[in-house]
Amino acid sequence: MKRVLNSGIGLRRLIMSIALAFALNPAAAHAVNEGAAEDLAKAGKCFRCHSIDKAKKAPSYKRIAAKYKDKPDAEEKLIKHLSGAQKVKVEDGGDEEHEPPPAKDAADLKNLVQWILSRG
Repeated sequence: MKRVLNSGIGLRRLIMSIALAFALNPAAAHAVNEGAAEDLAKAGKCFRCHSIDKAKKAPSYKRIAAKYKDKPDAEEKLIKHLSGAQKVKVEDGGDEEHEPPPAKDAADLKNLVQWILSRG
């Protein structure tokens, strides 16, 4: 292995293989930071109404992920939903104001959405 890496050709092949792996699997290039997503959900008090796998006042993240599974615009729709305050229907049929989580930037919100979608 050392000899392969020391040769220019071997090192280029290794780099190209890694680049190709990321190109073919975009999820590997941008892995979800689960700790940061959970921290943001906690800071936004999301777990008051949502749970990972059980319905509370709002649908579970598992149910949300199932609803958006294989939908190409899932990430976009959830980011829009989490970007501003709006009225939402809750499990008991009532309406409530849904406050956005306190994301520092768009990348934090995107990570949270990807974490939610990965629960399914």
